[in-house]
Amino acid sequence: MKPAKPRAARPRSYGLTTDRALNLWVALARCAASVSRVAARDIQRYGLTQAQFAVLEALHHKGPMPLCTLGDKLLVTSGNITYVADQLERAGYLRRRRSTEDRRVVLARLTPKGEALIQRNFPAHARCIEQSAAVLSPREQTGLARLLKKWGKAVRKS
Repeated sequence: MKPAKPRAARPRSYGLTTDRALNLWVALARCAASVSRVAARDIQRYGLTQAQFAVLEALHHKGPMPLCTLGDKLLVTSGNITYVADQLERAGYLRRRRSTEDRRVVLARLTPKGEALIQRNFPAHARCIEQSAAVLSPREQTGLARLLKKWGKAVRKS
């Protein structure tokens, strides 16, 4: 006689609304992890971490800014942004200076070497992200971005 096959566990239900929200959360987390892996592989080609690339990209597009503002924009702690800035400064990509208006504020800016690195590599990285999103139509991409912003904004307010 064959041993009985173990029964597959039935998914536990928490109610239609909660189950739908949980499924959405899992899909979002899995998608974000997959896209993040693609981005990380691409960024590794430039000899940078994702955090380092994000700092260079933010300074390239937004210009010099206080480290605390940079940390807020990139959703990292003050300790982590300081560590990343240390690495980038040692590599010659970034300079930090105290603000002349408020000595408590430390401004970060790209050096010419940092600007050259991000200018040279950002277009290829943008194409990599574009290719990863190509599974969605332009309309779907726009709609998904709008919905994710709406969700994020609502959560930040709560």
